[in-house]
Amino acid sequence: MINILLFADLQEKVGKDRLELEADSLSIIDLKEKLKNEYGLLQLDDVMTAINEEYALESDIVQSGDTVAFIPPVSGG
Repeated sequence: MINILLFADLQEKVGKDRLELEADSLSIIDLKEKLKNEYGLLQLDDVMTAINEEYALESDIVQSGDTVAFIPPVSGG
């Protein structure tokens, strides 16, 4: 199982701050595509991704037991 943490507008869109996905291994890009299709999270194209609290690339592989965080860009004023 892959644990997924959502923040800001991603959390608002899904209505939860975390998801669990039954999978053994997926690339970040495949995980994003799956979430875009299942939850309509089109803004995943513009987020930073971390696996187990370390920034990750689109080609990195997520294993069962990992925690993935999707971190949207932050703006302020």
